[in-house]
Parts: sequence; C-alpha cells; structure tokens
Amino acid sequence: MYGEERRQAILDRARDEGRVEVAALAGAFDVTYETVRRDLTLLERQGVLRRVHGGAIPIERLGFEPALPQRDTVMTAEKERIAEAALAELPEEGTVLLDAGSTTRRLAERLPADRELTVVTNSLPIAAAVSARPNLTPLLIGGQVRPRTQAAVGPWAARLLEQTYVDVGFIATNGVSAERGLTTPDTSEAETKRLMVRAARRTVLLADRTKVGNDQFARFADLADVDCLITDGGLDRGVADELEAAGPRVVLA
Repeated sequence: MYGEERRQAILDRARDEGRVEVAALAGAFDVTYETVRRDLTLLERQGVLRRVHGGAIPIERLGFEPALPQRDTVMTAEKERIAEAALAELPEEGTVLLDAGSTTRRLAERLPADRELTVVTNSLPIAAAVSARPNLTPLLIGGQVRPRTQAAVGPWAARLLEQTYVDVGFIATNGVSAERGLTTPDTSEAETKRLMVRAARRTVLLADRTKVGNDQFARFADLADVDCLITDGGLDRGVADELEAAGPRVVLA
C-alpha cells in the first residue's frame, strides 16, 4: 500500500470510529510506530486530524456536539461493555444518579430487578426507561431540555441538585484528559454536571476511548473528583495509567 492510500485509510478509520491509536494502526498496516506517527503528522498538517496522546481524532469532532441519536450509533459494543462493567459499582440499595448520555442509558436498561433503587436523572430517555421498572423509583430533574442531548439543564436543575445527595453518581462526558479533566462543549451542561459530581458520595465516569484526549470548551470536574473511570479495553494501557495517576481507579471493560 502506498503512503497516500494508507493515510486515506487512516482518515477513513478515524472518521468511522471517532479516534485512532498509533499501536492499532501500526498492527493493521504492518508498519512501524514511527511511520504511523509521520502519517498522523501529515494528516494534521492537512487539517483533517488532530494529534492526541497515543493517536488522533478527526478534526470535525472538535467543537462539534453530536446529537444523542448520532452518539448512540458510535462505539456501540464498547458502550455495552462499559455499561455492563458499571453494574459492579451499584449500591445494594439507596440512590443513584444517572447523567444524560448514550452509555448511561445503557446502564439504566441494565439496572438489576432484585434491588430497590431510587434513580435521579436529568435525561428524558433514561427517566422513561426507568419508569417502566417496578423496583426502581425515578426522580426526574426538571429544567430547560436541550434537544441535542435530551438533558434538563439550567437554574431549575441547579436548584434541585444543590439539595440532592446520592450514593453513586454515574457521569458522562464529551472529553477527559489528565491535563484538562472532564469537559463538555456546552456551558449549561457543564454547570449541571459540576453539580452532579458534587451531589454524589462516589462518582463513576463512563467514557469510551474516543473521549480521551478530546478536550472540549467547558471544564466541569477534575480527574481527582472521580472515584472510578470505566472505559473500553481499546484504550492504550499507558494512557490509562496516566489517567489513573491523576486520581480515579481505571477499569478497562
């Protein structure tokens, strides 16, 4: 394969998967890590990729917040595994908070039938899923609903969260890195997420590897505020160690 063909294949993979890793690309194309890094540098100079630790992200992802239906079709197998692993972080009884997101919705659909749990959420899809379960008590946070994420945000949501304290909060994010912490494109979502983290005795972050290194506009928490980060097994082990050194226990699902 010629270099130009390989770089086009790398770009296509990045756009399909949301992120590419140097190690995986080297194995897929049977080239050295140095060759892949040179390819990524050339693609970055062309303005189609941005280099991040261990790989690259397609430039169209930067500053763009995909709608919930779009996010739901990306990294589906990884999100399923993350949601399954998150079950181990549930309390035997008590109150949990589920942030709006495609992976947290998958967790909501898996909540066990043998536990009595109160589920606090600002997500309309999650509230609908939980309301059909007789062993679960849903509490929907009110506020302005953002069409893109189907999440309630704003002053009404803030007032309720300021008076809320849950056993475990399962939080979603658009970006996470050791340098910038947890970030999201929208300031109103960031403020709601910040209050969710404060409202939880324990905070569990659910984020597939495409979120790692993909820093966004508004920071809402540091990694030191997170007790456990559950991501997918495709994340480079060195990057996982770097995140773990910043605070949370990292689980590769």
